[in-house]
Amino acid sequence: MYTVNTCLRRVKGYSPVVLRFTTVNSRTPNSRSGRTRPPRPERPPRPERTLRTELPERVSREERKEATRRAIINAALTLLDERSFSALSLREVTRAAHIVPAAFYRHFESMDALGLVLIDESFRALRETLRDARTGGVDPSRVIESSVEVLVDSVASRHEYWRFINRERFSGMTVLRYAIRTEIRLITSELATDLARFPGFNAWSAEDLNVLAGLFVNAMIVTAEAIEDAPDAETLAEIKHVAVKQLRMIAVAAGGWRSKP
Repeated sequence: MYTVNTCLRRVKGYSPVVLRFTTVNSRTPNSRSGRTRPPRPERPPRPERTLRTELPERVSREERKEATRRAIINAALTLLDERSFSALSLREVTRAAHIVPAAFYRHFESMDALGLVLIDESFRALRETLRDARTGGVDPSRVIESSVEVLVDSVASRHEYWRFINRERFSGMTVLRYAIRTEIRLITSELATDLARFPGFNAWSAEDLNVLAGLFVNAMIVTAEAIEDAPDAETLAEIKHVAVKQLRMIAVAAGGWRSKP
């Protein structure tokens, strides 16, 4: 019985070493066709997450949170254009802001808290602009005109805030009425402090300065209500003219007052 090796030994030039090499090489387990598969390239190690890579995500979350908060405020202001705050529901606000009702409480504790934020934003901007008009180096003879111009610009740029304040100042919820009165007292107090720096008023008592400041502030609030309802430019110009005259009359009357410290 002949075997493969017996037959091959009769072949001239047979070499067992060559046969062994050839046999092993022809049965490479990595390829059925006899070709060697190239090694796979090693993947580079993944970089570790550091604070720098996580920071943009944190900033982005804060930006989204603030955007949602602003969406709630803007939705409330839009809905308040034709109704009082007490008639506004949380579900209406969240629906207009395109969020679920539960998300509201991530930004505000209650609807009352939302109303207080609206009041704070409105009066904070007004205090800053009026303060700039009084202390911005303007001609003292034009303080009244500058204050009226600032008031007009404030009402025009924050129309929805002023409509909300004018409605809630007398007929709104108790907590909102109290907050508005508190803001008006704060503006009055700041104005009284500024009036004490003008010649003729520096000898006035604190009580008299507050009374005088209250006259100015009340006149300007009434003017703001008229500006908010002005239908055209001609009416607005007349409102400004009357406002300046009213404030000048108050100033002239104050010049004849003899304050007792």
